[in-house]
Amino acid sequence: MSFLGKIFGGKKEEKGPSTHEAIQKLRETEELLIKKQDFLEKKIQLEVDTARKHGTKNKRAAIAALKRKKRYEKQLTQIDGTLSQIEMQREALEGANTNTQVLNTMREAAAAMKLAHKDIDVDKVHDIMDDIAEQHDVAREITDAISNNVAFPSDIDDEELERELDELEQEDLDKEMLGINVPTDQLPDVPSAEPAAPRPAKAKPASEDDDDLAKLQSWAT
Repeated sequence: MSFLGKIFGGKKEEKGPSTHEAIQKLRETEELLIKKQDFLEKKIQLEVDTARKHGTKNKRAAIAALKRKKRYEKQLTQIDGTLSQIEMQREALEGANTNTQVLNTMREAAAAMKLAHKDIDVDKVHDIMDDIAEQHDVAREITDAISNNVAFPSDIDDEELERELDELEQEDLDKEMLGINVPTDQLPDVPSAEPAAPRPAKAKPASEDDDDLAKLQSWAT
């Protein structure tokens, strides 16, 4: 806008289309040009058939058909070039649109992170972590104190326990020197009752003795 236009309120610049609208228009133009390509290809094939039909019989009509074919081919070549340009522009706009969406998403994420950290002070965080570590140390000391008091009561003398252990070791050593190494709990019990007297041999009945005597006498006679 010129300087005089700014002073006297010139016409405001119109806002251009968005990238989405521009991409949509380019796609519609592509579809239109592709349809035009199909139409020209059919026209070219028709003119070729016409030229073959007339041939040398009607040379003038055949040449006219070939001229029209050349014009259609030229238009087809121009459309091919236009489609290539439109395709590259559409791809560039799609890439720009994607980049814009990615940047907007990253901007929103950064704003959300900034809002989340708004009320957080780094120094306070360090203080909190120090307090947590200190309380862990206190809890560990309390646990050690409780476990030590339970496992080793204060009325037990460690020196007395060591002397008792030395005495037990000396007893074992004395037994080994005397050759007595059999535990007392494994010796058999001493019987308290007297052993029973042996039973006398059972006498044979008188009838059996008489039979034996009679047999001896019969052998002797």
